[in-house]
Parts: sequence; structure tokens; C-alpha cells
Amino acid sequence: MSFQPIKPKKIYEEIVEQLKEMISTGELKPGDKLPSEREMSDSLGVSRTSVREALTALEAIGILDIRPGEGTFVRETSMAETFWPLFLVLTVERNPGNQLMEVRRVLETESAALAAQRATEEQLVKIADILQQMKKADTVQEAVSFDLKFHYAIAEATTNSILLRIMNTVADLMHHTFRHDREHLYASGNHGAQIINEHEAILNAIRSKDSELARTRMLEHINNIEAGIASILSAVAD
Repeated sequence: MSFQPIKPKKIYEEIVEQLKEMISTGELKPGDKLPSEREMSDSLGVSRTSVREALTALEAIGILDIRPGEGTFVRETSMAETFWPLFLVLTVERNPGNQLMEVRRVLETESAALAAQRATEEQLVKIADILQQMKKADTVQEAVSFDLKFHYAIAEATTNSILLRIMNTVADLMHHTFRHDREHLYASGNHGAQIINEHEAILNAIRSKDSELARTRMLEHINNIEAGIASILSAVAD
């Protein structure tokens, strides 16, 4: 029996785990309002920056809803109760990275195609706004969080609630499995600019209501991300 070294978690990841546990046990229910960032910061003994990063990550995967001027709420459509068992099973699968990429390729290419058929003007504006925020992000971490929001917004535009819930789970697993590698990839060379250009191409295809082109652009993007992450992992192994 061989064990892998334990990697220390970042502070925001510990906060994410605590909030997920509170949701899964029912301590926090859909519709509940969370304490303010300052209150959470004081209770947890961490910086408000770490709290904000945790809340942003949970909003990006559809678990929380951050409403400016109102507060942060647990989404009514939270995947916690429905997909938590699946989440736990997938986290102990062997080679989850390769399997997750295959699932992402299937789900997201079809999500883009459906979004091209169904996206409303309001949804298109939301996707475009997220892309603009990704371009203006001050840090790589912020850019990667907006990247996740971009893909989630496309899934929302499919208007398929079941697909959206599945995407929640997959996006969450992807976020934790590849976050470090995606940040490294985004910060390496011209990859950041390339990723943004690929997102622009996906959005333009959805705007033009060209399902086949949207599917193709999304597939190209995912293939490029997979190749980039594989290159990073290979370099680390060497």
C-alpha cells in the first residue's frame, strides 16, 4: 500500500470545505443568507481576502449567489443534496483528471451548442460581462475564477436545469483538481491571451446562433487547455 504526500490546503480551500459541510448537513439551507465577509473573517480568524476568494469560488460553481448590496445567499438550486454523494465518489476515483476532461469535453461542447440556440440577450450580456471582468482581473487567481464563471454562464444559457446541476458538480471537481495547474498555465507565456481569445471565439459563435461553430470552438478550447495542463504536469514530472 502506497500513500501520496499530503499537500497543505490554502486558507480559502479550508473555508470552502467548511461551507460545503454546513450545506451538506443542512446547517445552511438553500435561500439562507451568510454572515458578512467581516463577520466570517472574525469568526474564522482569517483575512477578508481569503473569505472573499472562498465565496467567489463557491459562486462560480453555482453553490452561492453573491448579490451586491444584499449579501451572499445559498442558491436555491444548490447541488449539495443531490450531487454530494457523486462528488465524494468521484474524488476517490483513479485518474480523475483524464476522466473529468472527457466528461467536460462531452458536456461543455453540447452546452455551447445549446446556448447558441437558446441564449437570451440578457444571458449573452452576462457572458460578455464576465469575459470583460476576466480581461481586467488583477490577479491570475481572479482570472481563473472568472474563467469558471464564463463556462457556468454558458451552461445557464442552455436553460436545462439538469445539465446545469451536473455542470455544478463537474466544475467543482475541475476547480479543485486543476486550479493550480490552470493558474500556472494562465500565467505562462501567452497562454492567458490565448485563453481569452478562445473565449471570445466561443462567445461570438454563440451570439451568431451557430451551434456547430460554438461546439467546434469549445472543443478546440478544451483540447488546448488539456494539452497545456499535460505539458505542465510533464515538466513537473521531469
